[in-house]
Amino acid sequence: MRLPSSDRLSSRQARIRQSLDVLSLQAFIVTSPSNIRYLSNHVGTSGVLVVTADTVYLLVDARYREAVSMLQRTASACPGLVVWDVPESYDEALVACLGETGASSIGFEAAHVTVDRYHSWQATMTRRGVTAELRTTARIVEQARVVKDAAEVAVLREAAERLTPVAAAAFEAVRVGQSERGVAAVIEAALRQAGYERPAFDTIVASGPHAALPHHRAGERMLAAGDLVVLDFGGVLDGYCSDLTRTRSVGAPSAEARQLHAAVLAAQQSAIEAVRSGAETTVVDAAARDVLRDRGLGDAFGHGTGHGLGLDIHEEPRITWPRPDVASVRLESGMVVTIEPGAYVPGFGGVRIEDDILVTDAGCEVLTRVSRELRWA
Repeated sequence: MRLPSSDRLSSRQARIRQSLDVLSLQAFIVTSPSNIRYLSNHVGTSGVLVVTADTVYLLVDARYREAVSMLQRTASACPGLVVWDVPESYDEALVACLGETGASSIGFEAAHVTVDRYHSWQATMTRRGVTAELRTTARIVEQARVVKDAAEVAVLREAAERLTPVAAAAFEAVRVGQSERGVAAVIEAALRQAGYERPAFDTIVASGPHAALPHHRAGERMLAAGDLVVLDFGGVLDGYCSDLTRTRSVGAPSAEARQLHAAVLAAQQSAIEAVRSGAETTVVDAAARDVLRDRGLGDAFGHGTGHGLGLDIHEEPRITWPRPDVASVRLESGMVVTIEPGAYVPGFGGVRIEDDILVTDAGCEVLTRVSRELRWA
């Protein structure tokens, strides 16, 4: 597994510390596994990070001590790392660590901490006599992760390119009498064959009327002649996610299916052409949405046009219409996003086409390399 160098981790940590200074925080508790990995290279399923002005405390239990020790002897060692042992309770160990730092103002990731856990921290601090203010923070590390560095872009490019043979296997599996679940099994076997660690999410195979359900889970329905089949899949390579959607026809598609696919393809192309450094995410969304609206399919497109891609399958920025809960942001060179408009007709089916896109100063680069045309056996 390739991991970022110590120098890259140092640069990432410096950006986080700048944010902490702005917020007047003396320590920062990181509990999101993806954020812990981003800042320390720790890839375990358990762990807590505490970032201070000059130290990164990594709290781990016995399962991970040797792995962390081995990592610290490599070029990917976490700079400024102090390993804090967790003999039993992570919350007890965390409060002990916070007491050791002497910090009086401590931030934590509100989106990743339950109310129960927050109350447990407070109660443990009171019992141990640790006096400090716990303050909620929002998206400190997530915002730092939005623009990918050169090493991240290289992994994301390779992760996207490896989907080409997976798509070929998926297309071959789409035939009369095959079940949705059977197609999904072929896709997931092809992901492993292509060298991915695991699927990036639950593979979507939605056939016939199920294709009108954007997040349908593959079931036992048998594919039938004339079905549109939405295939949405991706893999994780060195921690980074890829994401692709294509729509296949079982046998020759009907005129309605061809028109639906052509409309979504035009919408996707319009959105891709709008992607460039400095473009507003709402403008990119409108580029796709307006095409579908002009073709009488505005109501058939009910989700956003895309999302950021990286250590998580859904990251910032979100490419969607103007909404009170989602701020429009300007795209920057180095962001990696998906562009995935769709149109869904209840009782008939649907079409979605998705590619992974790198934002550049000159425009964008399409990282996934699979034909977008409507194909059939």
